[in-house]
Amino acid sequence: MSASQGTSAGAASIIRCPNCQKKNRVRPERRGTPRCAACHEPLPWLVSAGAESFDDEARASVPVLVDLWAPWCGPCRMMEPTLEQLARDRAGRLKVVKVNVDDSPAIAQRYQVHGIPLLVLLRDGGELARMAGAAPAPALRAWLDAQLGGDGADGDGR
Repeated sequence: MSASQGTSAGAASIIRCPNCQKKNRVRPERRGTPRCAACHEPLPWLVSAGAESFDDEARASVPVLVDLWAPWCGPCRMMEPTLEQLARDRAGRLKVVKVNVDDSPAIAQRYQVHGIPLLVLLRDGGELARMAGAAPAPALRAWLDAQLGGDGADGDGR
């Protein structure tokens, strides 16, 4: 995860606003979506979670895209910029939660991970769909739109 997007800070993540560059402390919330404290624009909700924080991070008022990955995985690293852009494009409409399967094997086991990268789409804590393997940005966006019934569509057509 890029340092400009979010880093773990105890029970909160620090997310830099792409609009005004202010750093914002964002805690896991089941209701609402994060907004910048300075300019009030929706923040890209991209956080890392481990075994201790995953359950709180996986519940949100918007769909949650869980990225199960590992730092040694080339395709996982290729997906990182796409997921960061997706979080920016769908700020206020999607939360991306990154889980390093090497650091959190219990979460990998819970989702029966047999290969990475694995994306699991959650809504209200329940699994909607999953996508195994790396995918180009247009395919990932089309998959998300199909799963969410178009309610996560980007306004700019990307």
